[in-house]
Amino acid sequence: MSDDDPLEGRLVAEGLAPYAWSNGPGDRYATHEHDYDKVIVVAVGSIEFDLPQTGTRLWLETGDRLELPAGTAHRADVGPGGVTCLEAHRPAGTLPPGPRRRPAGDW
Repeated sequence: MSDDDPLEGRLVAEGLAPYAWSNGPGDRYATHEHDYDKVIVVAVGSIEFDLPQTGTRLWLETGDRLELPAGTAHRADVGPGGVTCLEAHRPAGTLPPGPRRRPAGDW
């Protein structure tokens, strides 16, 4: 991403250090969890996250944000057009409890 990217700029303004990653259509991530809090913003495309502990599925598109507290089991399926995400990490316990999806216009 670039310094002119507004999504990246919003994350940086929060004191985060985002980095970008991309996957092709249909790519999958197996169920896993992290020992840090994770913030993901979809820069381009779409991805669906499955949270097996709650049975929740969250579809994210460009501009949407997902906050995953440490220890939240999750898996993901990349949408039909692929995806590029911005990701940043925070120390465990920084985010409020429970995963939270925030639509593009709501963060």
